[in-house]
Amino acid sequence: MTAASGTYEQTLMSEIANAEAPTLFQINGPIGYQNWKDYCADLKDTDLYSWLLDKSLAVTGEDGGVYGIPYVVEGYGIIYNNAIMEKYFALDGAKAVSMDEINNFDTLKAVVEDMQARKDELGIEGVFASTSLTPGEDWRWQTHLANIPVYYEYKDKGITDTDNLEFTYSDNYKNIFDLYINNSCTAPGLLGSKSVDDSMAEFALGKAAMVQNGNWAWGQISGVEGNVVNAEDVKFLPIYTGVAGEESQGLCTGTENFFSINSQASAEDQAASIAFVEWLFNSDEGKAAVTNDLGFIAPFDTFADDEKPTDPLAQEVIRYMADTSKTSVSWNFTSFPSQQFKDDFGAALLEYTSGSITWDDVKNLVVERWAAEKAALKEAE
Repeated sequence: MTAASGTYEQTLMSEIANAEAPTLFQINGPIGYQNWKDYCADLKDTDLYSWLLDKSLAVTGEDGGVYGIPYVVEGYGIIYNNAIMEKYFALDGAKAVSMDEINNFDTLKAVVEDMQARKDELGIEGVFASTSLTPGEDWRWQTHLANIPVYYEYKDKGITDTDNLEFTYSDNYKNIFDLYINNSCTAPGLLGSKSVDDSMAEFALGKAAMVQNGNWAWGQISGVEGNVVNAEDVKFLPIYTGVAGEESQGLCTGTENFFSINSQASAEDQAASIAFVEWLFNSDEGKAAVTNDLGFIAPFDTFADDEKPTDPLAQEVIRYMADTSKTSVSWNFTSFPSQQFKDDFGAALLEYTSGSITWDDVKNLVVERWAAEKAALKEAE
């Protein structure tokens, strides 16, 4: 059965109580699992789980069981134009000779600042495309970039949510944010007028070498009139912020789409549903539907190269997931307290770039607004 947009959870709640309850259903991640754990069968012994490229993406229980398997993923990071980077590496005195050397914040900073100083030699207006801070255009910073310090704080504390964020990695956020705004096509004080489209156009037209965004951005880049960036030159770099051990950090890869099997359905129905999903992601017909009709990046090793999406950024997400030396940064922004919190964070970032508040002011606002919005959620329950 199909749920109307935005009503999946509500529809599932009424359907799961029926005699003919669905056997296969979807949860949105660790938080969704808490609501549905009484109905989630352990899938750790299924072929589907064994095919998962990055096992860390699965939803697991405290008992080590696997209760949700992602069936489509997206990833984001720093998109770069490899043609411009190769031009830089060939310059005398370049701070690195290949992208392989850029695997932490210190190296990234040295390279970016040197490229900015030599932007005329490289034929660019700035290393980074504009950090769009127009209200409503700031989600890359108040949601996607904010995910990284939250990920590391949660990881340190062994949690997936909190009523009180300490923002312990705020200096790391500041590291990369300052690098973006100070080595850009646009002066920091003018970023409040920039949109995501402006930013992607700057990259597409070769005015900038790098831009933070996700795999969905290839459509924007290739669709810009006058685009000069070749598909084979569009690559991803993880977002480095200066955290210890970040050399093994991958892209921010995640999803809000996980398959679960109803543990209260009959054994026969459970087996049939698992068989169907495994057919979908392992048969020629099923895989063709997943890639061509649904347009998914499927996170499984059953897809041969000619069965994967042709989009260069989708291919980069798959490459990073398959690299066992890298750990994906999970999506934790589903635990952010509210849209209001994100909007307030974005507004504070704009004030910071214009010099009207300090970074300590931004940090304090994040901590206070998070606690207030989480408290308001509890009161509303």
